[in-house]
Amino acid sequence: MASKGSKSSKRSVTPQPKTKPSPSDVHDIVYFYRHRSDDPAMPAPGRTELRSWPDSVRAKVYAVATAVAGAPPNRFSGGGYWEAMHGDMTGWYEIRVDGPRREHFRLFCLLDYDALDKDGTPVDKPYLVIIDGRRKAFRTTLGESEYAKIQALGIEYRNRNKPRSVI
Repeated sequence: MASKGSKSSKRSVTPQPKTKPSPSDVHDIVYFYRHRSDDPAMPAPGRTELRSWPDSVRAKVYAVATAVAGAPPNRFSGGGYWEAMHGDMTGWYEIRVDGPRREHFRLFCLLDYDALDKDGTPVDKPYLVIIDGRRKAFRTTLGESEYAKIQALGIEYRNRNKPRSVI
């Protein structure tokens, strides 16, 4: 029973429409997970590659990814560790770390502001998606065919939504 002069604590709340995430939001770090029909042997190429790297390199990569996602990415000054790619890879980002024996380690990422959850509504936070990774010898470059493979994985990722195929 309410005391004299008190108002009911129940108020009508109008539900707010869910809007899609913004580039200035903090991002969730996720790994692209391939659908079984696309490649049952390599379900998460970025995570698989990252796990094959030396512990010291993995630790640096995790630290960079965490800093970028929390900054968020459009506010993170890369310091050479987080770089926007150019040319055919415009729209992609690279986490760049050098490891033992001057070997280069690269993790290829996309930023996703269009991801949907199982209900078809926008996810709460945008995604920093780790798609794939490569390691290469000192002062070498990846060939066009390697970049084409990475881009194909990005297309595969973008083609599956509701929800995105991530872990």
